[in-house]
Order: sequence, then structure tokens, then C-alpha cells
Amino acid sequence: MYLRLANPFIKNSIPVRFVDGVGLVREPNTEMRYTNWDDDNWVVSRTNNHGFLDREPISPERAAAGCHIAFIGDSFVEAREVSIADKFHVRLEEMAARELPHLSITTQAYGIRGTGQINQLPFYDEYARHLTPKVVALVFFINDFLDNSPALQSLAFGLDPDRMPYMSAQRDDLGDIKLRPPDPDFRQFRLPRPQKRWYGAWDRLIEVSYFAKWLDTKGMRVDGLVQRLSREIDAPTGSNPLLVEWANIIAEHPCCTLLLSGWQPGDLSSPLMMERLPPVFEEALEYTAFGIEQFKQRAARDGATLAILIASDEMGTRGDPQFERLISIAESRGIPVISQYDYIISQGYDYGDGRFRATFHWNATGHQWAAEAFLEWLKENQEVCD
Repeated sequence: MYLRLANPFIKNSIPVRFVDGVGLVREPNTEMRYTNWDDDNWVVSRTNNHGFLDREPISPERAAAGCHIAFIGDSFVEAREVSIADKFHVRLEEMAARELPHLSITTQAYGIRGTGQINQLPFYDEYARHLTPKVVALVFFINDFLDNSPALQSLAFGLDPDRMPYMSAQRDDLGDIKLRPPDPDFRQFRLPRPQKRWYGAWDRLIEVSYFAKWLDTKGMRVDGLVQRLSREIDAPTGSNPLLVEWANIIAEHPCCTLLLSGWQPGDLSSPLMMERLPPVFEEALEYTAFGIEQFKQRAARDGATLAILIASDEMGTRGDPQFERLISIAESRGIPVISQYDYIISQGYDYGDGRFRATFHWNATGHQWAAEAFLEWLKENQEVCD
């Protein structure tokens, strides 16, 4: 009774729709409810008429009159955990109006959770480009390496590599990477889940029971225990049984023959921290470079500057293997990189104060720091607005 009185709602409400050529976006002009519970976080926001969690798009005339910046990314840009007023691009616009008024900065955000740069290309082509941004800023998180890989993204979400809900890419018969449009029928080709997941009753319970949900967020999950006690398939120690099953299916696809070479499907991000990557993760770097290069070409064509904002301490700074891999991709193409983590350290802040306890996502403080980091870069590179 206390939990029901103290907590506004228990279940997320995130309506989605499929847009031809773009893939999954949120239902436009619709209320979205989101909570992660563990952080006393309940947010009700509203999508704009393009289906993104942001203010309504400004007019092309207003964008052209100043320095418009398009921020494109995944969950860090979608930022369903905070109100729209607290999002970093809104804070940036407000601060720039005070500190760089002569630049007339305007911003717009295009973010969908679980996407990488290749998936996000239509966000620019269909929505951002017509506002003629002076700066296109990709917000990069460590899992973007995975989301740009057809093999690893299929594994992460249990999808058929040929039937993806976003723009994707695969190699052709000559080995060249080619873009593939999103498939509206992707749901019909999802990979099978185990037939005897009786512990799935717990997943259903936490959708209706406030007490079960509270237990779940406090780390008292029962499904993991039952999974260990009644493992349905043979899986190596340290691996995830469901991912092993999916990996065996995906590895038979021509695009994904490297998937099982040199690692066991478990924590998908952990191999990225190795000095020497398993082959499928090396391939993921190639796909990431391809996606960033596609944005670079678009920005150059449209007279915009492409920049990358790194969104996490997970990639650290110079010397961190993941950071160095992204820097190598960016610097070889002349793309500036803004590190939120480096800014936080330079100011003497504690990075943990800028994110929610249960996730890596920014709280309002983290969004403020991201805005400040990007503003510092703008102050030093005002020519990008010419």
C-alpha cells in the first residue's frame, strides 16, 4: 500500500511506430511515461511531431538565421530519464544565449534508445537536414560499437540480421559495406526465446505488483537464480545461455560467421575493454567507422561541421583502449571529439554525481555537465558557426 501511494506509476509507456525508410521512432505528439524505480525517477514527457522526445522542431527560417546544432544519438540523446527542460541540448541553448549571444545558437535532438550511427543516418536525412544545421554532433556511447555491427546488434536484441527495425549495413559479395533499409516486418522474424522459461512469471509479476517491482530494483531478482538452477541449454561458464542459443542461430548467417570466434556470448561490452579484440568486435569497429564516415560525407555535402561528444566515463580518456579506438576513427577523418569525462575531471567534479545509480544515463547534473563541455568547445571553435 505504501509503495502504491508513494510511487506515481509502475509501468513504462513508450508508444512506438514504424516509419518507412527511418525505422522505429516514438509515436508523435504522445505522452511517454518512464521510470527506473531504483533512482526514484518518474518522468512524464511528450514526443514532438516527429516522434522524438524534444520540443517541437523550429522553423527552417529560424534555424538558418543563426547557428543551428543537430544532436543525434541513442538513449543519452533521447534521455527519457529527465524532463525535456533538463536535457543537455536545451541547457546548451540557454547558456549559449547568455555567453555567446552573437552566435544565435539553436538546437534540436534526435535520439532513439538502442541505436548506433548507422541506424541513425535516417534521423539526419529525414528530419535534421532540412534545418540546415551548422554543426551535426553525434553523441557516442560505448555500446555504439556494438549497435553498428549487424551481428552484435542482432544478438543483443534477438533480431534476424536481414530484418532489422532500423537502417543497417552488411557486406556485399565483394566485401564492401552497403546500407540496408529498415524492414517493417522485423517483428515476424525475431529469434526464438526458450520454450520453458517458467521463471518468466516473475517478469509478468513485476509489471503489476509494486512490491515485486521494488524487490526487483533492489537486486533481489529470482529469474537469474532459477536460470542457474534449471539451465535449459548447455552454455560455457561465464556466458549467457539465451545469448549462446541466439548466437548459434545468427552465426549461420553469411554476415555473421565471425560471431562466435574468440569469445563467449555474455557481457557484450566487456570484449571492447580488451587490448586485442575478438574478430567480430574488430569488424564492429569497421562498421562504426563506416557509419561515422557516412555522417562525415553528409555533413561535408551540406556545409556542416561534424563533431562527436563522448557520453561516458566507460571510455575514459587517452590510454583507454575504447577511447583510443574511437579517437583513431575520428582523427583520421578530421572530426573533433569532445569528452564529457575529460571536462568533468578538469572541473574537479565526481562523475558519479552526474548519473543515475542503476544506469549510466545522465541525471540533470550530468546533462548540465555535457552542455558545459560542449559550450567550452563552441567557445574555442566559434568558426563552425560561420
